[in-house]
Amino acid sequence: MKRIIFSLLTAAICNASSLFAQQTEKTITIQTNGQEDVIDLPEGMITTTDSLYLDWISKHYINPAENCTMTTQNPEVSDSIYMDRLQRIPAIIEMPYNDIIRKFIDMYSTRLRQKVSFMLSANNLYMPIFEEALDLYDLPLELKYLPVIESALNPTATSSQGAVGLWQFMLRTGQVYGLKVNSLVDERRDPVKSTRAAARYLKDLYDIYQDWNLVLAAYNCGPGTINKAIRRAGGEKDFWKIYNFLPKETRGYVPAFVAANYIMTYYCEHYISPMEMNMPESTDTVHINRSLNLNQIAEVCKIDIDQLRALNPEFKKDIIPGNEKPYALRLPTQMMSCFIDHEDSIYNYKPEIYQTRRNTVTVSNTTTKGKNSGKAVYHRIRNGETLGGIAAKYGVSVSQLRRLNGIKGSSIRAGKSLRIRHGSFI
Repeated sequence: MKRIIFSLLTAAICNASSLFAQQTEKTITIQTNGQEDVIDLPEGMITTTDSLYLDWISKHYINPAENCTMTTQNPEVSDSIYMDRLQRIPAIIEMPYNDIIRKFIDMYSTRLRQKVSFMLSANNLYMPIFEEALDLYDLPLELKYLPVIESALNPTATSSQGAVGLWQFMLRTGQVYGLKVNSLVDERRDPVKSTRAAARYLKDLYDIYQDWNLVLAAYNCGPGTINKAIRRAGGEKDFWKIYNFLPKETRGYVPAFVAANYIMTYYCEHYISPMEMNMPESTDTVHINRSLNLNQIAEVCKIDIDQLRALNPEFKKDIIPGNEKPYALRLPTQMMSCFIDHEDSIYNYKPEIYQTRRNTVTVSNTTTKGKNSGKAVYHRIRNGETLGGIAAKYGVSVSQLRRLNGIKGSSIRAGKSLRIRHGSFI
């Protein structure tokens, strides 16, 4: 079930998120104790969506819900009401209130209203995955809103620093927690695998600091930076007491987390209505133990390649390296029978285009002495063979075959013989 859930939302977000994105401000200025404090915004707050993006995704996946009244106006809320609402959130992690936190709440409830509306639509899809992993490791469930500020719930998000996925893992940290990353696969983009890894990482950080605010800060900038700030603050182990010794983005990280919990809880009070996700068809998985290209599946089973990529975000180059180890391929349920019935045809579809990595190559024995002492190599053409397939088999180019055999196009006939190469030269 969890695989089905994340696949549905991945298909919605991945196909749409690359269409329209505009940059918003990257810093926020806050007055504290009569002084201006410029804070870098968390990555998940930097990009926002425009009306064209929302128009596109609304037509395909989501509709305005009717459980809240959606307006463009944000009501005035007093400090006392903010404090009362934050204290009523059932959470282990403290939810305090100050001018910095209010500034972040104001951002979510004004400039980022449409973004919040979209992210709320993800609650019924991603949140079960997050909650299951957090519960498994006995972590506070309010941490499920951490990806809101990390990635805005985009599984393929990539930060300017190279962090990837819903939980924004850097390469090395992801590898430490078991997420495989190579030229073909990036498991940081897999919602289930990355969530389990994030839960283990958060648990390890709590074992170090025994304070959830410090854990959040360390998740953002790393334990080394937090330890340095603690030393500079004279050994204080309170986020708000080491605040001025932290990097600019980390100063806003905990306030943004509190604000995210607030807005995802009290969105109705700010006249923000979540969008409803139109549930597409369910998905199923099949294990692949040979090299396979997603395009081979898409063309044989007539499935949209973008949808297939969205259901399998960890395969960066469309290639499933099943010959290295078995990988789970996710398909719409109604496409599963097509894959099973045509499995051999899928693997053998256009290998000269989609399976060009050669297993063996023949080294030419040609030298500049120019004496021919070997035999020419010929190949008898069989039904269904192509120039590209024959060229790949012998490790030569299609243009070389054309030149040796006087072929101008790509048409060849079964039963005829092709000269593959001249005799060897020594």
